[in-house]
Parts: sequence; C-alpha cells; structure tokens
Amino acid sequence: MSRIGKQPVEAPKGVEIKVNGQTVEAKGPKGLRSFTCPSEVTVSLEDGAITVKPADESKRARQMWGMSRTQVANCVTGVSDGFQKKLEITGVGYRAAVQGKVLKLSLGYSHDVDFKIPEGIEVKTPKPTEIEVSGIDQQLVGQVAANIREWRKPEPYKGKGIRYSDEYIFRKEGKKK
Repeated sequence: MSRIGKQPVEAPKGVEIKVNGQTVEAKGPKGLRSFTCPSEVTVSLEDGAITVKPADESKRARQMWGMSRTQVANCVTGVSDGFQKKLEITGVGYRAAVQGKVLKLSLGYSHDVDFKIPEGIEVKTPKPTEIEVSGIDQQLVGQVAANIREWRKPEPYKGKGIRYSDEYIFRKEGKKK
C-alpha cells in the first residue's frame, strides 16, 4: 500500500492543472510542465487536487502509483516554485563564470572547461566559487548539477573539487612519517 500515493496533489495559487486522459498538465508562473502517467494508474482531478489510484491490484500498478503521484507533484512544484541545486568549488585557483549560455570552469586542468548550459536551465555564479543551477524540471536540474560536479569530484585528502553545498566530504588522514 503506497502511503505517498494516497495523498492528493494540491494546486497552489497561480497554478492551473488540466487532466486529459493519462496526461497531467500544470501551468504556472515559471512555465508549463506535463507528465503522462503509465496505464497501470488512473488520474483524476477533484476539487482542484489531483488524485492518483492504481488501476488494479497488480504489483506493477502499486509500483507505479507512488512514482506517478510524485512525478505529478514535481510538475506542480516546478511550475510554481522551481527547483535549485547549489554547488561549491573548493581549491586554489578553481573558479566558475557564466558567459552567455556557457559555464566556464577553471579547475586546475591545462585548459578551461566550457560547459554548455541546456535549454530550460538557468545557471548563476554569485561568487566565483559558487554555482546555482535552477529550473522547473527536477530531473534535469539534478542531472546538470551532477554533470558539472563530474568535472572535478571532491577528493578526500584536501577536499578540493566541486561539491554540493549540503554534501559532507569524509576526510582522510594523509601519510605519516
């Protein structure tokens, strides 16, 4: 029994929700998102809230129930508030700067890394050592942040590299004489 799937998805002020068959469309101040639910679940709009229920009692229907409800909730949250990931750069000479639709990263390589920012994602650098990735698609925001972090993962000895702002790096002790 899905505890998450039982909860209805409420629409905040300024968000318009439409259900057309298995497709849920959310339109808000930040943009438009849609999600097509799998055939194992039924979607209905009741009193301004979306409810997701399994079509039958199969294991697959129960698996899709909670996932579909969460995806619909993410669409609604994305168009109303949006999603954001913060990254921090640690290391001498490591820095980032946004130039147009390209994020320029200086990460200790012999060349600068040019990361092309995908459509629908906004990247800001309030400081040269901070990166903020934001957008309305949670999956895309997380993937872009992970791709940026992949260029120089934090290492455990000095902690140099790109890390999430809420990430803890387990530090190791170096060699002893």
